[in-house]
Amino acid sequence: MEKLVRLITMAPLFLQMLLVSFPFAFAGHDYGQALTKGILFFEAQRSGYLPSNQRVKWRADSGLHDGKASGVDLVGGYYDAGDNVKFGLPMAFTITMMSWSIVEYGKQMAANGELGHAMEAVKWGTDYLIKAHPHPYVLYGEVGDGNTDHFCWQRPEDMTTDRRAYKIDPSNPGSDLAGETAAAMAAASIVFRRSNPSYANELLTHAQQLFEFGDKYRGKYDSSITVAQKYYRSYSGYADELLWAAAWLYQATNNQHYLSYLGNNGQSLGGTGWSMTEFGWDAKYAGVQVLVAKMLMQGKGGRYASVFQQYQQKAEFFMCSCLGKGTKNIQKTPGGLLYRQPWNNMQFVTSASFLVTVYSDYLASAGKNLNCAAGSVSPSGLISFAKSQVDYILGDNPRATSYMVGYGNNYPRQVHHRGSSIVSIKVDSSFVSCRGGYATWFSRKGSDPNLLTGAIVGGPDAYDNFADERDNYEQTEPATYNNAPLIGLLARLSGGHGGYNQLLPVVLPAPKEVVTQPKSAPTPKVTPAPASTSAEIAIEQKLTTSWKAKGNAYYRYSTIVTNKSAKTLKDLKLTISKLYGPLWGLTKSGDSYGFPSWLKSLAAGEKLEFVYIHSADPAEVSVSSYTLA
Repeated sequence: MEKLVRLITMAPLFLQMLLVSFPFAFAGHDYGQALTKGILFFEAQRSGYLPSNQRVKWRADSGLHDGKASGVDLVGGYYDAGDNVKFGLPMAFTITMMSWSIVEYGKQMAANGELGHAMEAVKWGTDYLIKAHPHPYVLYGEVGDGNTDHFCWQRPEDMTTDRRAYKIDPSNPGSDLAGETAAAMAAASIVFRRSNPSYANELLTHAQQLFEFGDKYRGKYDSSITVAQKYYRSYSGYADELLWAAAWLYQATNNQHYLSYLGNNGQSLGGTGWSMTEFGWDAKYAGVQVLVAKMLMQGKGGRYASVFQQYQQKAEFFMCSCLGKGTKNIQKTPGGLLYRQPWNNMQFVTSASFLVTVYSDYLASAGKNLNCAAGSVSPSGLISFAKSQVDYILGDNPRATSYMVGYGNNYPRQVHHRGSSIVSIKVDSSFVSCRGGYATWFSRKGSDPNLLTGAIVGGPDAYDNFADERDNYEQTEPATYNNAPLIGLLARLSGGHGGYNQLLPVVLPAPKEVVTQPKSAPTPKVTPAPASTSAEIAIEQKLTTSWKAKGNAYYRYSTIVTNKSAKTLKDLKLTISKLYGPLWGLTKSGDSYGFPSWLKSLAAGEKLEFVYIHSADPAEVSVSSYTLA
């Protein structure tokens, strides 16, 4: 991010949460395609050694000595925006919001074949955060310096700028940075709880240590890492991040200590006092209030119920302000876009719209409406508003411009982004110097040589005007925290409706690792197998949970497919009949179902799980055909 000048306005109120996806028809945009592109953007922001399955091919390894001068390995992580600095606070917020998106809408991501990619995006960030936390009371919060970095226009692979690492510790505290990083790791632990429990436990250990660190040694991180002040100053202070971390730790552990922390500190740390009209990498109160409201609706308030009701009131203040039905409403452009500031306004649009969406689903689950000063709003009214914001981003606006790069036909072509604006090092390996990049590439008026697919740029001004120019960093620079909440929104909209209660424990379809193919494949044996269980493939179904919603009984079934043969199972085709609800974990092709997009085969002894929900007895699942190789 080139620079951040922003003002926070806070005024005292609270929020609520519960969820069942309810019938609602979505049309007009290909939300599934936008979801795929929105997740792909994170691969363009990667720092470090890029993996063999890297899909953004114009990027290469970068930042390979990060942390070395400080005696710590800080290779990896994400560049925040159009520059080459790794800022810890917005990076951690990005990971928290990606994780929240998966926690809420992972099933819809799986149905689109994107859950594996989304989880990979989270893990790329959390792997770095683990490195950045080498001791319980030490956290590295920045690599690189915005001032020297912005003096240069270089692709990441050519960086010659200062890569100094900056940290917080007991003598130089940063409760906001520690709290946000704790929240990110706690939220991510929920994402990996089922598919990678040892990794989830490791994340939780770091999250608990960081929360203790931030709470015990209090202070603003930008008073310790002063080089961050010009770019990511903590205007809201650290109280919101401590509550935010406690809320996510409670979600991840169910430990009453964190619930009590929220109850006992709601007033002193501002959770029950601030009435917010924004939510983002700095100000977390609205997010805290939504999470606490969810706990209240789940019946977990206990002796803190009256305090949690105050959080909920503040959350509802935020919702009403977004919808224009409150006592202090958020400004909108003539075209209907939420508008807060000239500089990267879109970050507030995606974050606010995400909160509105999850709150809508919580209310639908509880069978309640939102009561605002200007009248009552149904859950469908909230989701319609969030959809309007997403549709505006994707092109339904006065300029007919898509603010997602690569989506639609009319999108920004001169993005304020070093990597995309300079020819790929794989195409031309000639060194791009610090100032030479400005002369040759920054000032160039043509389209970017590399398409920054999926990036959400800063967006239009207060009157829906937009100038697609590389030096217009307020409007054309993207950021990871623009995309992170949007992927949840897009997954929700692409899913349309479902029949499950989101207040139940989170259970995500577990993407499997792609099995490495043998170097010399033997002649495959194709076997028709109409039976549901054979000597080579076993299918086992079980009911995992049930609930009632609006007078209907719903059942969730888990189905395990096991490769019992001694060979690799490929080209699996399943026939599923008497299925009357949504299914996650398989890819449908015609009348049959095959492996999900993240899985190509099953090695000997490996298992594949898929789940479905409907209001009936188990569906009939049988094997149509498969290949053993």
